[in-house]
Amino acid sequence: MGVEALARLAAERVDHRFKGLPPDADGLTVAELAGQRRNLFTGGFTTPVLALSAERLEHNLALMEAYSERHGLAFAPHGKTSMAPQLFWRQIERGAWGITLAVPHQVRVAREFGIERVFLANEVVDPAALRWISAELAADPSFRLVCYVDSVRGVELMDAALRGSARPVDVVVELAAGDGARTGVRTEAECAAVADAVAGVETLRLVGVAGYEGEVPDATPERVGAWLRRLVALAVAFDEAGRFAGLEEIVVSAGGSAWFDAVAEVFDEIPELSAPVLKLLRSGAYVSHDAGHYRRLTPFNRVPEEGALEPAFRLWAQVVSRPSPEQAFANAGKRDAAYDLDLPTVEVVRDAGSGEVRDAGDGIAVTGLSDQHAWLRTRAGADVSVGDWVGLGLSHPCTSFDKWKLIPVVEADGTVVEYVRTYF
Repeated sequence: MGVEALARLAAERVDHRFKGLPPDADGLTVAELAGQRRNLFTGGFTTPVLALSAERLEHNLALMEAYSERHGLAFAPHGKTSMAPQLFWRQIERGAWGITLAVPHQVRVAREFGIERVFLANEVVDPAALRWISAELAADPSFRLVCYVDSVRGVELMDAALRGSARPVDVVVELAAGDGARTGVRTEAECAAVADAVAGVETLRLVGVAGYEGEVPDATPERVGAWLRRLVALAVAFDEAGRFAGLEEIVVSAGGSAWFDAVAEVFDEIPELSAPVLKLLRSGAYVSHDAGHYRRLTPFNRVPEEGALEPAFRLWAQVVSRPSPEQAFANAGKRDAAYDLDLPTVEVVRDAGSGEVRDAGDGIAVTGLSDQHAWLRTRAGADVSVGDWVGLGLSHPCTSFDKWKLIPVVEADGTVVEYVRTYF
């Protein structure tokens, strides 16, 4: 199923649905356009256009593969970041156990492209979605899905929807990161009650514990470490109580993109349990990284000896107005650029005449975004003119991928070698 779906993707026709692509490519298949190896700057692409660096993408994939192996972690990168099945498969080819997802629609996308292991980091209580999951499990013995539970009521609703299922759904109890945090069970006593509820039904099977340390209030290394040790202690207590009897492996999972170093450290302390432990890391933003939020928060800032991720996105826009020496406008806005965490930053300028790409320095800054315009403040002497292209660095991969359906993958010399399709 996955191979066939990827082949259909390559056979999809390029047309008006895909912004930024060359108008004269209409009617070509994605594979045919990729085979032409057009240049991003001279091959007819229109602005704005988002591009992924081929070299940096590969670097990031290899770095997290090596990091996970070095620390004895299984890796299920969060697919909601990209929702790009081609990237899912590249992550799996680089050693990922499977793909983490957030909602049933995303699981449907993954299944369409043949993903056989899914960690669903949410409690699902929608009967229609649960019936679909049940049917997928029944139809494909190789398909494994692990899902959160975080309430007795949730267990009751899941059980009602899943009665008669051929296979139970594997679940992990989600431990909340603290009072006032996002989802999850607040206390260990409540965790035990949820586990008891799971044990009382035939439609679910308890396979471990999980949570998200990125929601720890006022997070510091000490606070995050303390919560992760609570999660490990919960797994130990469940095991000692016989809650994992008969399992071939016990799942203990955490890990966003800001604290995976703490996850590696604490998960290394997990004692021997009654079955082997699948220490499952779920970081997702690493695949493209960014030039803002995650560049500041990445754990590699704390452990530089482990390597460094590289921002792989660049949004190219064109200067369309220069009304004064202090102001310019480019033709990319909220429809094109992530802006929920930070505004884009102007990294480089490509001269409209010579084609020379130069560093933008600190003379040009994005001060705001309209729907289709970036507001640029230009200091005296800033070298930017109408017609120039500006290369923008973006913050927050999750709200960058979702604005683009087909993203060129570009080598350092501007050659477009691939197109990444997203499904949001």
